[in-house]
Amino acid sequence: MSLWGGRFVGQTSDLMREFSSSIDLDSRLWQVDLKASRAHAQMLGLQKILDAGDVEAILSGLARIESEWLSGVWQAGADEEDIHGAIEARLTELIGEPAKRMHTARSRNDQVATDTRIYLDSMVAFIIEDLAALQKTLIEISEAHVQTVLPGCTHMQHAQPVSLAHHLMAYFWMFERDKERLTESRARIMSLPLGSAALAGTGFKIDRRQVANSLGFLKVAENSMDAVSDRDFVIEFLSSASLVMMHLSRLSEELILWSTPEYGFVELSDQVTTGSSIMPQKKNPDAPELIRGKTGRVYGALMGALTMMKSLPLAYNRDMQEDKVHLWSAVDTLIPCLKLMKEVLAGAEWKAEKMLSSLKGDFSNATDLADDLVNKGVSFREAHEVVGRVVLKCMDAGVALENVSVEFLRQLDSRFDQESVDKMPHAAVMGARSSDGGTAAEAVRIQIANAKAKL
Repeated sequence: MSLWGGRFVGQTSDLMREFSSSIDLDSRLWQVDLKASRAHAQMLGLQKILDAGDVEAILSGLARIESEWLSGVWQAGADEEDIHGAIEARLTELIGEPAKRMHTARSRNDQVATDTRIYLDSMVAFIIEDLAALQKTLIEISEAHVQTVLPGCTHMQHAQPVSLAHHLMAYFWMFERDKERLTESRARIMSLPLGSAALAGTGFKIDRRQVANSLGFLKVAENSMDAVSDRDFVIEFLSSASLVMMHLSRLSEELILWSTPEYGFVELSDQVTTGSSIMPQKKNPDAPELIRGKTGRVYGALMGALTMMKSLPLAYNRDMQEDKVHLWSAVDTLIPCLKLMKEVLAGAEWKAEKMLSSLKGDFSNATDLADDLVNKGVSFREAHEVVGRVVLKCMDAGVALENVSVEFLRQLDSRFDQESVDKMPHAAVMGARSSDGGTAAEAVRIQIANAKAKL
């Protein structure tokens, strides 16, 4: 039984019925739909729009439907139009006439928008928890590797030595921004559409604020047309989710590179890697590769939602039914990716000696030699030029900068001294960068303490 058939004489075609059904998408909203219907029915009773007997019957019937669904006695069938109609039809079977009064002063337009907001808010809460768990793992690894030196790169070229802790903590702060965006979005997600009805509000003397308080909404949507046609909250979430996936993908790319024989900075555990069907020696970084690949799904969901909304006139249009295709795809992709990345990091074995050996002769200590001259009163531009000539001479002589003698350096500039040479080891270069947010051990330990405070 449809919720709208009175005006129609002809039957909906089988193709149209199947094409327009959203039950496969919105059935996951069954529990929040029951929750929102309870709040709506209770408000109708408090406002004397429904009598106490009807409200009691409705609440009792909704409780029974929840019990039936959880026990498997009844669930919405695949031939239903949507979850809202399926629940109302089942309620009618259970309690009869009072069920037909439950829909007073609401429409499926404000009903589905309300359900989607409640569900998404709960998913955002789970995602924030998963982000925090991933951050905690990054902190734990970082605390153990404050003194572990590896190449810091720009343009994929060795630039300056940094600690592994400093490198990994960069991702902590990316994920912190993700948490902030998601947390801030919850205020916009939890704006109550219910009571807006189809688009124009209702003539019944409802109390939307009472419903908002009952359901945990932070405010009531101000404009009924906007309330039923707004999917900004979906697009905002998809944008935030895309940023999370971009950060996960960047981290995945580094883990993939670092696990190659050419780098050898990390070995991923057997739990998150697979082998080859033909090459017995292979250990493939499948987990980060899949996370990197699945990033496109979330980007696609964002573009799909933006495209869905780009030309829609006010107010509700059936196009918006597609919002859940994009929303569920992103949620169902993001949450496992976060959990898996935590597992990848927790089981990783970091190769500190290989990281340190990769720095040998890479000239990533050249800036510190220039800074040494600056400390002796030379302008940085002149010091830069002098050290550039030193690097060329080292390359011609086949000697690493960290192995040069004072005599070697003084051939190019008499202002170099033993102190200049003492600053060249990569660990010393890393340790010199003690400015706020720098890679020196003391600065990284402060950063980690600040990160713990955030958590």
